[in-house]
Amino acid sequence: MSAKTLDKVPVLQQIPADNRGKRIGILIVAYNAVTTLAQVFRRIPQDVWENVEEVVVFDDDSQDDTYELAMGYKFTSKIKHLNVFKNPQNLGYGGNQKLGYEYFISKGFDVVVLLHGDGQYAPEILSHLYHPIIAGEADAVFGSRMMKDYGGPMKGGMPLYKYVGNRILTFFENAALGMDLTEFHSGYRAYSVAALKQIDFSKMTNDFHFDTEIIIKLNHQNFRIKEVPIPTYYGNEICYVNGMKYARDVFKSVFRYKQTIQSVRRNSEFSEYFINYPIKQSKFSSHYYFRQLVGKGFKVLDVGCGEGFFASTIAQDNKVVGIDFLESPSQNSAFEQYIWADLENGLQDALGSLEGQRFDKVLLPDVLEHLRFPERLLFDCMGVLKPEGLLLVSVPNVANITVRLSLLLGRWNYTERGILDKTHYRFYTHATSRRLLEANGYEVIKRMTTIMPIELVLGLPSSNPLMVLLNRVLALATALMPGLLGYQCVFVARRRQS
Repeated sequence: MSAKTLDKVPVLQQIPADNRGKRIGILIVAYNAVTTLAQVFRRIPQDVWENVEEVVVFDDDSQDDTYELAMGYKFTSKIKHLNVFKNPQNLGYGGNQKLGYEYFISKGFDVVVLLHGDGQYAPEILSHLYHPIIAGEADAVFGSRMMKDYGGPMKGGMPLYKYVGNRILTFFENAALGMDLTEFHSGYRAYSVAALKQIDFSKMTNDFHFDTEIIIKLNHQNFRIKEVPIPTYYGNEICYVNGMKYARDVFKSVFRYKQTIQSVRRNSEFSEYFINYPIKQSKFSSHYYFRQLVGKGFKVLDVGCGEGFFASTIAQDNKVVGIDFLESPSQNSAFEQYIWADLENGLQDALGSLEGQRFDKVLLPDVLEHLRFPERLLFDCMGVLKPEGLLLVSVPNVANITVRLSLLLGRWNYTERGILDKTHYRFYTHATSRRLLEANGYEVIKRMTTIMPIELVLGLPSSNPLMVLLNRVLALATALMPGLLGYQCVFVARRRQS
């Protein structure tokens, strides 16, 4: 930071630097910071030096003497808890942060504060960043230059184009993520290490939009986020961020996150949030039909229940037993009983735990296509149905127009979910799925066809007026051409009386 910029530094408010018995670490990320790093060290208040357990510089393979300067400062200042590391190769802004967070996680710290080595963020208020965490008020604290306490960003010399870009991106991110931050793009931050331990860094970017990705993950996982005002400093430091590329990357990150949580595509950096079979809320979807067909006051066996998302929608009015191969579904409370079983063996793995129970409704929602030999499961389901019980089945319609058009173009590409889900072993049409049920001792008493789940593709809620209109139009067209436009075949069947 230049002397001219220092002249504009406002009087900084002070918050006690005490650590309240917590282990606090400061992570300084540095790249070619030889002209600014020593000043950053000197600006850290003495009471902060005394209350933090370790200050660590991660030099990201600088091409100047940043590492040598930091080591020299360590020895001349005789600060024992200042440590300096140099990466053998450049990891990028995000990659350098990951390395630092893993360092503090491995050492069992409670809080880590991110500080830049270029002097753009005020070390004088480090305690402002970590205080809300040690006070139990937040899991992450972000410094905001957009708050007016220190005069706002323009007073601190932020260029107009950066200010406008920052505001546009922040508005977009707030709207897309349902948040209310004043700034997404400050690099002055503090994190609870307990929160960082629950963030999967493995596939996150090494580039500058790492800061956006970590906000997305913290918000998704419902961690408490607090903002504190920080002053804006702009001097003659070199900026290594390509503004246009950064903006594109931010938009892309948010878009890829929304794709993933809407189960449109499993994007690697957010893959832990992908749900293979999300609940479809729209009218004329398979879940809509199943909720109607299950009814109330019944004993229900949900075969292939997955995490239990659908079971949780019917459990209030029914007694539900779930069967799947997951060790412990996330919605376990929805089940009266949950049983592990490999459905390739039919219900043989579960019969002992079922102890002769019989059910009013047995559900096979999108299960048969995942099995090499579905006949085994259909036979066993007949044995757990009450005499008047009903089997509810849904399978994807491989004759859907989207698959036909792909074949016309010579394509058969497996996907993460949908009709050509890469985990499907068998493929069905209306006719072949009906024949499968009838060949295994069932009488089909009702057949329905679902509409294509365009709300998942468009990312709009089913209550959106546009979605309501589109679904009604699509339902009418599907009723006229079920074999062509139908997405799933839904059957109600019972044991054939013979």
